[in-house]
Amino acid sequence: MIQFFRVFIPANVLALLISELVLTYTCYLLAALLVLDVDPQIFLSNDNGWIRIAIVVGCYAVVIYFYDLYTEFRIKSKVLLFQQIGVVAGAAFLLQALFSYLGGQDLILPTWLMIAGSGLAIILLPSWRIFYSAIALKAVGSERVVFVGTSSVVQEIVQHAVEHPEAGVVPIGYVDDREDSNEVPGGKVLGKVLDLERVVNEWKPDRIVVEMSEHRARLPVSQLRELNFSGVRIDDALTAYETTFGRISTRELRPSQLIFTTEFEPNPNRVTLRSMYSVSIAVLALIITSPVMLIAALLVRLTSSGPSIYRERRVGARDVPFTLYKFRSMRAGAEPNAAWDKKDSPRVTPVGRWLRRFRIDELPQLFNVLKGDMSIVGPRPERPEFVSELEKWIPFYRQRHCVKPGITGWAQVNLRRGDKAEDTIAKLEYDLYYIKHLAPALDAYIMLHTVKLMLLSLTER
Repeated sequence: MIQFFRVFIPANVLALLISELVLTYTCYLLAALLVLDVDPQIFLSNDNGWIRIAIVVGCYAVVIYFYDLYTEFRIKSKVLLFQQIGVVAGAAFLLQALFSYLGGQDLILPTWLMIAGSGLAIILLPSWRIFYSAIALKAVGSERVVFVGTSSVVQEIVQHAVEHPEAGVVPIGYVDDREDSNEVPGGKVLGKVLDLERVVNEWKPDRIVVEMSEHRARLPVSQLRELNFSGVRIDDALTAYETTFGRISTRELRPSQLIFTTEFEPNPNRVTLRSMYSVSIAVLALIITSPVMLIAALLVRLTSSGPSIYRERRVGARDVPFTLYKFRSMRAGAEPNAAWDKKDSPRVTPVGRWLRRFRIDELPQLFNVLKGDMSIVGPRPERPEFVSELEKWIPFYRQRHCVKPGITGWAQVNLRRGDKAEDTIAKLEYDLYYIKHLAPALDAYIMLHTVKLMLLSLTER
């Protein structure tokens, strides 16, 4: 795993991204050699050809990312893959047409160079993906892992590794003393805990993940220390879970990690910077989205009784309540009921359903950002009555209030709307990850991913 934009990315995925950027650029360089009437070197050096091709290659990368082809790049259908890359090339053509319409002739490629380069890319990119999935995926960044313990957290990590080989984690097996540890996913029990050194010498793992919090007295501390000195990487299950899922396991998190360390205390300088760019982005977003907000306000007002803007008390930073603004998406009088908002709730109006689908109902919260109650990115604020209940049965729930809440957040881009207890816990775990890694780079990634989700919602039925 490699941390990029404060997000843990499998080495296989990063290698694929870099290789596809190089391959796409090469396609257009080859096209320049084949179709240009002038010396390609003159076009590249004197006519900003390097930059023009880079713009097209960047468009390819962005559209492939928006297609989720870097999240799941195992080949399910070769025909579909070629079709998807064809759509990606079509998006690059549309971008070239937009530049031409706006008068940016210095940014577009010559017509035949664009056609020939795109043709090569449509053939070579899917072919490379097929090869990469079949052969290169097994050779790049694979890490053999032995797990100490068979807790539910460890089994969840192993199950994910089995289902997502692109993550580059190859579970070898477990060492554990439990008598009921024979039925475990993704491997087998290789021996008892005291057999760890023998198991490592026999199976040669690259990493050992340790989870025996309830059996600390039986941990082979001396063996683990010697193995660490010999070059074998040792991780605890909390760290492994964090890098695997991008969230903090509340099952593994201990109070001492919140009391005696500062890793969950946001950097004050980053918090100040976050407030500054949140206000700047909110002003720009209000200017750009004001026509959309005006239309939304009129539609809400004309299609159902009640005000266009709904005001609701939410819990903000340091447990300070504030008034949150939203476009009303429910029938008038339905919102005050303190009940979990379920998917496809009958309380939602037809217009409100569309506003929610494209997240337009959240736009008035830009005014909350200007008031200082919220940031663009952060944990979503909850109602006070929900908070008082959730903190009773979910450990560390109050920790999410150490930063300002946000319009969008790490939980929102990773987890769909849910009304189950497990969903609430998962959201908290994503929020804790955000708080731990709070930085402008992570905020930028979340905002980009939010835009991606909004655009993809246009194609959903």
